[in-house]
Amino acid sequence: VQHMSSNGEIDFINKPREVDLRRTFTFRNSKQTYTGIPIIAANMDTTGTFEMAKVLSKCCSAT
Repeated sequence: VQHMSSNGEIDFINKPREVDLRRTFTFRNSKQTYTGIPIIAANMDTTGTFEMAKVLSKCCSAT
């Protein structure tokens, strides 16, 4: 499987488990950092619930 690295070069990934989806974000004003998987749940009655937030937090994600 081909993968484009952050420096623009093509890299080859042999197994899906070698892919790391976590990213680190530094917030501009507070300078705090967050490391997790950038997945966003829609703000709707069935997906933007507290239960969904609990499940996503187990997977290093946030709503």
